[in-house]
Amino acid sequence: MKRRDFIKTGGAVTAGITTIPLWLDNSRALAEGVNVNIPEVFAVSKKEMRKLIGVAMSNGGDSADLFFEYAVNSALQMEENIVKSASRNISLGMGVRVIKGDQIGYAHTDDLSFEKMAEAAKTASFIAKNKTRVKIVDINPVLKKDLYKITDLSVDADFQDKLKLIERANKAAREFDSKVINNNVLYFDEMRHLMYYDSKGRYFTDIQPMTILRTYTITADGNNRQGAGSARAGREGMELYHRQGNTPEEIAIEGATIAVRNLQAVNAPAGPQTIVLGPGESGVLLHEAVGHGLEADFNRKDLSNYSGQVGKKVASEHCTIIDGGLYPNLRGSINIDDEANVPTETVLIEKGILKGYMHDEISANAMKSPLTGNGRRQSYAHPPMPRMTNTYMHGGNYTPEEVIASVNYGIYAKRFGGGQVDITKGDFTFGVYEAYLIENGKLTAPLKDVTLIGNGPEVMRNVTMVANDPTFSPGTWTCGKNGQRVPVSVGIPTTRVSEITVGGTN
Repeated sequence: MKRRDFIKTGGAVTAGITTIPLWLDNSRALAEGVNVNIPEVFAVSKKEMRKLIGVAMSNGGDSADLFFEYAVNSALQMEENIVKSASRNISLGMGVRVIKGDQIGYAHTDDLSFEKMAEAAKTASFIAKNKTRVKIVDINPVLKKDLYKITDLSVDADFQDKLKLIERANKAAREFDSKVINNNVLYFDEMRHLMYYDSKGRYFTDIQPMTILRTYTITADGNNRQGAGSARAGREGMELYHRQGNTPEEIAIEGATIAVRNLQAVNAPAGPQTIVLGPGESGVLLHEAVGHGLEADFNRKDLSNYSGQVGKKVASEHCTIIDGGLYPNLRGSINIDDEANVPTETVLIEKGILKGYMHDEISANAMKSPLTGNGRRQSYAHPPMPRMTNTYMHGGNYTPEEVIASVNYGIYAKRFGGGQVDITKGDFTFGVYEAYLIENGKLTAPLKDVTLIGNGPEVMRNVTMVANDPTFSPGTWTCGKNGQRVPVSVGIPTTRVSEITVGGTN
């Protein structure tokens, strides 16, 4: 199939591309050199890719890479018992990066004609200024993980099957309680087909699936209104919602239960409080308040409060914090990062001692550190940078019940909403939409309007008990950084923090 079968003028994908799963077609083997199948959808030859690397390196530079992406996603949203929106989006393009020291030249195009790709490569090449003859290394496929088994991609599933999922979730939420007045259900799925080739000869292709089912339920009792949601997401297909604990009914009832319970919520006590972080979703505090500060680009530029602290105690001895993109089917897992490096289980903090940072190739070279497989990008239109994957804290020796029983008066924070952090200082603010008062070692009244305000390193130093129930949140966490967004997972055991400031109303 020729390139014109895929591309219109300006690079828009033709409507016909959605009729067959072209990303599964690896039939065009290259005639020359290494026996590598280039995905048909990208319609580029090995010879052309070598030429593009040559153009990118024509002004010098330390290295260059090409990143091809074909992405399809679909979404269905139901509100007020009707489908409010249905969409299907397709994108296709290539980005080229040239590295010179710690600087990059980057350009991208959604027109995969050789002329437009060469133009992008030439643009990226101007980061370097010394014309030189560069030997282009032949394609050498790299080994990658196999963390998400793909049988049937959700983006190819029948529309009616997706519609049934959101209808089931909507029905379950609305029938749960008479106080439910509205319910919103979103189903989303995605397939990204990637191809990478660089001046070192490294080459890979990968298919990244993703699916999400999310509900948000609104309840009312007179003038008192409350809302709460629940979600399941992962790198798999619709089979995720056929397993116990993940069915549309269970997801919907989980959110509706919180929304009904919060109608009885009382004002949260303000000021410094002992906080028990619930397992799973509380890991977003770890992600924002600690994780970003351990991404190596901030530390390479001395912008993080963790800069220059390797080998020093930065947290309680109860804290061992890991980032690892290699756990099957988790939202933040990757078979290989966007620089052709396999993800690792990176120990960031071990028993309170800072061990290292999350690296992309630029930071690893600059800081003379091992690669960790954390070079990630949002799409072909963006260059990679150090990003988290699945960030979590190891479990401890206590039971969850023992941790809660140890608190005379405090707050149990179970489900978190959004948050933000100042990387340079570690200061954070988080909203909590499911929280309970702890009195005499027991959970009592649900709380409303809970906001946690603090400093990441200080919170880590104030951890006094960690339970033996480390849990990954099954939610739809997406991490934003420098204008890019990537899927991640967060996890934490039940954890006692001796003091965090609560911005409550009582």
